[in-house]
Amino acid sequence: MANISSVLLFFSLAVVLASLANAARTIKPNIENDSPFATRNYTKVCDPARFSDLGLDMNDFLYCDSSIEVDMRIKDLIDRMTLQEKALQLGDDAKGVIRIGLPEYKWWSEALHGVSDVGGGSSFDEIIPGATSFPTPILSAATFNETLWKAIGQAVSTEARAMHNLEHAGMTFWSPNINVVRDPRWGRALETPGEDPLVVGKYASNYVRGLQDIQGQETSEDPKHRPLKVAACCKHYAAYDVDNWVGVIRETYNAKVEERDMIETFQKPFEMCVLEGDVASVMCSYNQVNGLPTCADPQLLKETVRGKWDLNGYIVSDCDSVEVMVDRQRFLGYSPEDAVAQVLRAGLDLDCGKFSPDHVANAVLQGKIRVSDVDVALKNLYRFDNLGKDDVCTEENINLAIQAAREGMVLLKNEDQTLPLNLDEIKSLAVVGPHANATTVMIGNYAGIPCRYTSPLDAFKEATEVIYEVGCDTVSCKNESLIFPAMQAAQNTDATVLVVGIDLSIEAESLDRRDLLLPGYQRQLIEQVAMSAKGPVILVVMSAGGVDIEFAKNNPNIKAIIWAGYAGEEGGHGIADVVFGKYNPSGRLPLTWHENDYVNMLPMISMPLRPIDSLGYPGRTYKFYNGSVVYPFGCGLSYTTFNYNVEASKKMLDVNLDKFIKCRDLNYTQGVVKPSCPAVLIDDLSDCQIKINDLEFSVEVENTGDRDGSEAVLVYWVAPNGILDAPIKQLVAFQKVFVEAGRSTKVDFKLCPTKDLGLIDFQAYNLLAAGTHTIILGDNVASFPFSINIHNSEY
Repeated sequence: MANISSVLLFFSLAVVLASLANAARTIKPNIENDSPFATRNYTKVCDPARFSDLGLDMNDFLYCDSSIEVDMRIKDLIDRMTLQEKALQLGDDAKGVIRIGLPEYKWWSEALHGVSDVGGGSSFDEIIPGATSFPTPILSAATFNETLWKAIGQAVSTEARAMHNLEHAGMTFWSPNINVVRDPRWGRALETPGEDPLVVGKYASNYVRGLQDIQGQETSEDPKHRPLKVAACCKHYAAYDVDNWVGVIRETYNAKVEERDMIETFQKPFEMCVLEGDVASVMCSYNQVNGLPTCADPQLLKETVRGKWDLNGYIVSDCDSVEVMVDRQRFLGYSPEDAVAQVLRAGLDLDCGKFSPDHVANAVLQGKIRVSDVDVALKNLYRFDNLGKDDVCTEENINLAIQAAREGMVLLKNEDQTLPLNLDEIKSLAVVGPHANATTVMIGNYAGIPCRYTSPLDAFKEATEVIYEVGCDTVSCKNESLIFPAMQAAQNTDATVLVVGIDLSIEAESLDRRDLLLPGYQRQLIEQVAMSAKGPVILVVMSAGGVDIEFAKNNPNIKAIIWAGYAGEEGGHGIADVVFGKYNPSGRLPLTWHENDYVNMLPMISMPLRPIDSLGYPGRTYKFYNGSVVYPFGCGLSYTTFNYNVEASKKMLDVNLDKFIKCRDLNYTQGVVKPSCPAVLIDDLSDCQIKINDLEFSVEVENTGDRDGSEAVLVYWVAPNGILDAPIKQLVAFQKVFVEAGRSTKVDFKLCPTKDLGLIDFQAYNLLAAGTHTIILGDNVASFPFSINIHNSEY
């Protein structure tokens, strides 16, 4: 690879140092070793010495003239290419055009929870042996801490830029994964922020801002040319959450989705990622939605992502999705040329794969698409510091990884205030279970090489004397012969920590779960060790999706339970710090932990979130499922206690409609008295410029215990009583606050009724309903009513 350090994409507007380049959004071209300038060190593409080494005069190329408007420079570059040359830029391995000074570029890099070597755009060796591996998103989401999410993104992008400057990373990172976990069996739950669309969207926008934003340049008069630190990508759009379930695979799955579910659940995080996060890219998924491949659907791409949301960047396919349309889905009997023509017309700009580069030119020659359509895709792609080795795996970043792991730990049970363990009393500790010495398990998938590992065993050994027994040879735990030594260890120590769970052999990309149980003899291990233990037993569960551990929840011999997710390279410290009280746990579950019987109630491929009474299918997620669970969404204990006191400035809203706005009807349960004007279309209020005042309130959070601690204040909305198909409750806001013992702090909230209290009806209209709404804090710790009265001039 050539030495083009700190290359700022074709025409970057100086992503970090203005002196490096002038351009739009940022990527790093890639030069092979046999190129004419492989041994030279260049700071940017438009370097006169670089052009000279190519036998070119940079003055002959307008696209390198920084005095010219960026759009004109992009046009100059595109106009210089032949049709075949243009086609070769439409894949993730863009070939470049050396005759005009355009280098190759590898678009695909990953940074899901740290810089990864998946995709080929980033790599590790003796120069850069590893990068900080933070907790997987499902555990980071459990912190409910927007500041932390952004800080992790900032740390990851700093390491990415440092690696880029040392030619070990690109500048386009296809992360984060922001699909909502609709079903607890989904194998990719570890990659996502959970089951709530608001949490997923807030995580996405904060993590993306952390990756992309340059301090002081977070906004721009021309957002299409805003300089970026690196370019992020929100994926996989849309309604993708089935990988491989009893023979149903993602490549050929047709997700039959109701429009209201698309609006309020499947699209909402992507809308937030684009509008609030200003993400540089959106990736469309393999699956079809209602019979149309997502990457070929103009309503999803051109009309919504590019049009309604005004994406400032490019749309890329999941890898080989265009080829899958032809070879696997056999969509409409399309030829390769038909397929590439359709996806370009629909709004796709880049194909992760070789299919489009191989067939675009023929599609043009066959008259199926215009060259101008190809030019539009290239234009979107090209719309678009001195960091080095010492900026990777820094002590600061490793400490941030420890803090993220601590904050994500969720305390699910703590009988008799067993935790935290007192090291003055606990002189010996049994650490047993298949994950007791976990390392690679903790970094999940889409991971690179971490800076180091601290396993639970390592961390506990730092604190006290430890007896270690594995208990199971693997996570599958098919050999019960190792249970007895674990029982003996528990009999001979002052306390026992059991570390169990699942891993990527159970839940992963292309591998959905069949049940929600611990595999093999793990339950037997837990119960027999708990029965034998001399001292208190603490159960630690590593997983992404929920696990039915009702047996442990109800076992009096198991005094405490901690969910540890996949906590990254420093997961061991996160666990031990919570067990010994160095950190007061504050995490909350970002998804519901169902009983195992739930998976027998409905097939994974049933897409509606609301119950289907005619089939006996229950609802999905906490918003629509009201059956019994092991642990609910938002569950999480602390070593201290908190009280809430709510003060609302206004608890009623009058909405006066003019003659141009009509009342809208809603369906109610039998016997409920319907308001004279049940609802109003929110778009009508905006179109007619009717101002709706915000709902403002404050929550005094008082720490009534004897330990300092943090509290995630979760705010839910409940629609007026009796409205059919309304959510049971819906998260509309949250904040994380730290409160010293015996002290209190005030948290202010502001809800916009037309944004936060909107109800999607069965016709997919976004309505503001009349009646008494309810705002609930946490697990109904506090609540207050909020009445909306809609007055129509006709009544």
